Amino acid sequence: MVNEPLLRTVDLRKYYKSAKGMNPLAKGKEQVVRAVDGVSLSIPYGKTLAVVGESGCGKTTLARTLALLTPPTSGEIHFDGRRIAVRGVKDDEVYRKLQMVFQDPDSSLDPRMKVKDTIAEPLRGLTEMSESEVRSVAAECLTAVGLSSDFADRLPRQLSGGQKQRVAIARAIATRPSLLILDEPTSALDASVQAQILNLLVELQRKFSLSYMLITHNIAVAAYLSDLMAVMYAGNIVEHGPSSQVLGKPRHPYTIALMKSAPRPDPWKRTLLETEISGEVPSAINPPSGCKFNPRCPFAESICSVEVPIMRMVGEGHSAACHFLQKTN
Repeated sequence: MVNEPLLRTVDLRKYYKSAKGMNPLAKGKEQVVRAVDGVSLSIPYGKTLAVVGESGCGKTTLARTLALLTPPTSGEIHFDGRRIAVRGVKDDEVYRKLQMVFQDPDSSLDPRMKVKDTIAEPLRGLTEMSESEVRSVAAECLTAVGLSSDFADRLPRQLSGGQKQRVAIARAIATRPSLLILDEPTSALDASVQAQILNLLVELQRKFSLSYMLITHNIAVAAYLSDLMAVMYAGNIVEHGPSSQVLGKPRHPYTIALMKSAPRPDPWKRTLLETEISGEVPSAINPPSGCKFNPRCPFAESICSVEVPIMRMVGEGHSAACHFLQKTN
């Protein structure tokens, strides 16, 4: 299909059943955690989509669902021109083309496995390469992430945090995927190392024609790496569009508060204490009716607690879900 994106979701939902009796007010009834609650988004070929939001908004659950690490409850996932995540169907070709880099390399790398075997593992499991080809590609990937051949026989405990994350990235690109899902890939690293990893990701995207889905709470990282941005709140996308527009002129009240609360390097433009988002993140088990942001929104009126707002276009490719977009214009 012409102009079909690399990845597209339609009303994607991921619910978890909580144990009975966990909530004393539930009277023993089984409850449902709505971690991802109807997400529709797309990632074009060769572009980066950043999904931003507070901790607990469902970003990582969305990433794990798209990476097929957990099955969706309902909705559709279309990848590279066809529907995937069909119940009961295991698709090695999808796993080969869609890889994930996790937040903490300490937990995502096998402490007993040498670097060369860590990188080679997906090649052995998902391709039909000979052992000599596997070793050759693993060595190329190690070089591509800026590590010399001396690292091939090391164990994770012999690596720094930044080196571990480079190994994790090398493993992810080994199968020559089309899409990398990056779940907070720099948050566990020192500031100077974060910059190195971000620059590496930019270089790899250009070299291998990769598309990225970046999961982050760091607005600066999202601004640096992304072409498109989706703002997530309580399991829903509340604003979506080109990063320059979402950052330059946010329209949803939550996006506005999120952008203003991000720390700035200019001491004369600090706004952190002046724009604190009031209230608490809503419960994923018992979210507010209507717009989920309405208990914390300075523009909320009676309709906001009754009717769920729909996404409305506010610019070219830029949309937001709010009943009172005229107030944020």
